[in-house]
Amino acid sequence: MSEDKTLEQAFSELEELTAKMENEELSLEETFKLYKKGLELTEQCSKKIEKVESEIKVLNEAGEVHE
Repeated sequence: MSEDKTLEQAFSELEELTAKMENEELSLEETFKLYKKGLELTEQCSKKIEKVESEIKVLNEAGEVHE
């Protein structure tokens, strides 16, 4: 995905896409385009979440107290 959205922006856009697909009569082609866009946003969100989880793991390991 070319744009670098924040996680919150991506989730918001996913919600908008979902609502549009649920509430509007769309052609099969339009629905498929929205679906593909949703998959791209979902992948972007997943990567951002994995990155944060990885950073938290590193911080936790660095901050452990050894007795």
